[in-house]
Amino acid sequence: MGFADTPCPDFILSAAHILTGADPSGAMQVIDKGALLVRGGIVRAIGPLPDLCRDNPEIEVRGGQDMVAMPGLANSHHHFGLTPLMMGVPFAPLELWLPQFRKMRQVNLRLDTLYSAIEMLESGTTTVQHINSGLSGPVENWDRATEEIISAYGEIGMRNGYCFMIRDQNILSYEDDAKVLAALPEEVREWLAPSLQAAQTPTRAYMDFFSRQHRAWSEREPDMVRMNLAPANLHWCSDDSLQMIFATARAHGASIHMHLLETERQARYAKARFKCSAVEHLNQLGCLGPELTLGHGNWMSRDDLDRLSDCGCMICHNASSGLRLGSGIAPVNEMQKRNIPVALGIDQSNICDDRDMTIEMKLVWALHRETGMWNDRLEASRVLTMATEHGAKSVGFGKITGRLEVGRQADIVLMSKSEIGRPVLDPRTPIADAVLHRGSRSAIRQVYVGGRLVVDNGRVTTIDRDAVLAEIADILSAPMTEAERKADRMVAAMMPALEAFHRAHSPDDGYAPYRYNAMNDADRPG
Repeated sequence: MGFADTPCPDFILSAAHILTGADPSGAMQVIDKGALLVRGGIVRAIGPLPDLCRDNPEIEVRGGQDMVAMPGLANSHHHFGLTPLMMGVPFAPLELWLPQFRKMRQVNLRLDTLYSAIEMLESGTTTVQHINSGLSGPVENWDRATEEIISAYGEIGMRNGYCFMIRDQNILSYEDDAKVLAALPEEVREWLAPSLQAAQTPTRAYMDFFSRQHRAWSEREPDMVRMNLAPANLHWCSDDSLQMIFATARAHGASIHMHLLETERQARYAKARFKCSAVEHLNQLGCLGPELTLGHGNWMSRDDLDRLSDCGCMICHNASSGLRLGSGIAPVNEMQKRNIPVALGIDQSNICDDRDMTIEMKLVWALHRETGMWNDRLEASRVLTMATEHGAKSVGFGKITGRLEVGRQADIVLMSKSEIGRPVLDPRTPIADAVLHRGSRSAIRQVYVGGRLVVDNGRVTTIDRDAVLAEIADILSAPMTEAERKADRMVAAMMPALEAFHRAHSPDDGYAPYRYNAMNDADRPG
């Protein structure tokens, strides 16, 4: 029996304030001293507590007047559990950071998935877009990895979109892999070559696998799992591969999540390769549409944003990632001006090296407080909407969750108002502002997914969290295997040569001012 098959009790949830979702103007709608009626995991009614109790006298009442209720949060861009920093990978520019993942020690996929799922659920995230970094080996390995990851989310009780990064070129750099390999030491070439075979897998094979998995999970867990597609990035995918991926997603009604314009180097690649921006090239391929979320978007120009505002695409803003790797700051205020829906993602980890969306939201709000007295800035309600409704839509659950309203799944976060106040909260302070700025993981008392309690008193209830953490610690406290020691040596030998290769093949050795990337001057890069 999976999480979605477990009994779901009916209850009435009362709260001092219920944040239901944004109105058409973007302002957060709040019901004071209200209650939610939950039956069968669905919100069936919202109104005054006395009325709901009178009409449903047999139903248990939960919550209370110290509670603030809001929709479950969504992490719309996530890859794996144990963070690179935990596993000995120092921060570096993206192009010099990703290759070092090859030396990371591993635990099994169930434990790795549960580790980050614990962090997400206990900080109020009920929905995640899990972007598997890539499928490798025979097809049975793909099936096994997919089953382990999705089943781990099912075990702990998280709603998840699952996709896998697809690459068919330029795995190591922005150049052909053979060219890069030739610049590496011989022993590194021999060690790396087998791992590059994934790029030789025909995209059609991935699409056949996706179609089979999409059909299977739509039948097994229609409300808990969305099978999506993830072309890795423009430089990693040929035009033919991109068009096949988008056609497949549209045929299945699936969402697409694509990394794009994360770094300045990626923007320059598109200009040099296609003589236009990355966004314009996707447009020329017919790959822009409402099913698409573009992850990062740090180096989008005003023209790019104008194009996106016309096609219904979404952006997933990964603020911590852009800062920690020096990739840049997405022009979110410009996106807001154009009514482009923006979701939030924590990527590999946030500014505190965990998956706490309450921290990520604070960073997003502060990061886009541009100078000037009269310019538009993100309001608290906008950031909350990014982390709830927009995130749910990006992952593929936009019709069933992301808001607290009648007919939607009861994905609910309960925070203690007194903990938010610490020691007092003036009644003139808008509750949306208080939740954003003062709400934290420590204030979370309960979390529900589909009406089922998954966090109580701030701790996950669906699994033995301490046993999971202890098992991970036991595995990684053991001495490194010979294969792990070799990986460490090979990465150490590879990085100087790879860095030299990047220096030799970069368009120039300059960089744009940090704030705000392509929004500076004449919309660099040119």
